[in-house]
Amino acid sequence: MNKKIGLKEAISIGIGGMVGGGIFAVLGLAVSLAKGGTPIAFLWAGLLALITSYSYVKLSLHYPDRGGTVKFINQGFGKSVFSGAMNNLLWVSYIIMLSLYASAFGSYAPNLWQITHDKSLDFHIYASGIIVLATAINYYSIAVVGKIESYAVIIKLIILIGFIGIGAYGLMENPNIEQLAVANWEPFIHLFAGGMVIFVAYEGFELIANAAPDIADPSRNIPRAYYTSVIFVIVLYVIIALVTVGSLPFQNIAEAQDYVLAEAAKPLLGQVGFTIITIAALISTFSAINASLYGGSRVNYEIAEDDELPHHFLAKFWNHPIGLLITSIATLILVNVLKLESISTAGSMGFLLIFGIVNLTGFRLAEDTGSNKFIPLIGFVLCMTALVVLIQQQYRTNLLGILISFGIIAGCFVMEYLFKRSERSRN
Repeated sequence: MNKKIGLKEAISIGIGGMVGGGIFAVLGLAVSLAKGGTPIAFLWAGLLALITSYSYVKLSLHYPDRGGTVKFINQGFGKSVFSGAMNNLLWVSYIIMLSLYASAFGSYAPNLWQITHDKSLDFHIYASGIIVLATAINYYSIAVVGKIESYAVIIKLIILIGFIGIGAYGLMENPNIEQLAVANWEPFIHLFAGGMVIFVAYEGFELIANAAPDIADPSRNIPRAYYTSVIFVIVLYVIIALVTVGSLPFQNIAEAQDYVLAEAAKPLLGQVGFTIITIAALISTFSAINASLYGGSRVNYEIAEDDELPHHFLAKFWNHPIGLLITSIATLILVNVLKLESISTAGSMGFLLIFGIVNLTGFRLAEDTGSNKFIPLIGFVLCMTALVVLIQQQYRTNLLGILISFGIIAGCFVMEYLFKRSERSRN
């Protein structure tokens, strides 16, 4: 008999899924987009995640399944081209998140140890190397993945909370605190768009859905796990943003965009603080890559089991599901080809669309799940509005990222349509 997951463990899954590599990867990008209003941008993104978590709570209680989001979408729309395309997009979004985490690892690692004295080349070596290492760990021992994640959650939270405590202590005396004034905020629409670009920093709460069948006393613990983890991370991110913007001049943040959290530790703790935060970033991104590789390969397997991908994806390579190999190779390509903003944009677009569809599922199945139809409807409208705002904002500044995102979404629909058509002709 499997051991049941308690409330603390369930909350840890949610927090660990969100506070992975996301905050280390996108904080500098958020400041570049929102300036002094960066805490508001994180708040907007967090509120959208919190509203969406309501749909996840109701669906997880009524349809507990290790397939999580995949199963919810199939419940709402049947096994159609649409649901298959959305589930394939979920898998691709996992790959994009892996690229984001590897990108963060590759940006922070050269600050500790330079290999070639060329930061650009070091970035590619570290980002690629960590994916290969995590793939090997996933292949040889899933138990090791779990141990790494459990220890990493504790370590990174201790370091981040320590950063907040020390940073907040010296914040009032720091002249850069004036950057937080409303006069230094970007226009409202830019703050909202900035929040949507960094929405990927919150997507990990959906991992609780995959654990739902194993959570003890689900009617009590599942809602608490979702809401506690999301609210905790909203507060954590907003305070980190406040401390960062209040500690460093905007110019310094721009120069250190890819490793800004480590740079923000310098004013009070000097090089020691910089090194500690860099180590925290490496631990966090490594654990996030490990967990996401496992999750991504499992999602791929679940989709194939539901006949929404060819059954070739159920095949094994050296006694391990082939999805692990495909996910790793695709991640290696993305992280070495795309820039951070394009990766973040593609990931946020993918998850905004997926979460919008999960909210729509929550609305359509409200009577079955005993939900208030109004909340998932608001979630759906907000996700779609956020998607439109994100596209408009990024179209002007990051056209390549938008084109790549549309190409990925269109590719998922084409792939699913061709697969379904081939299945019908075969039968």
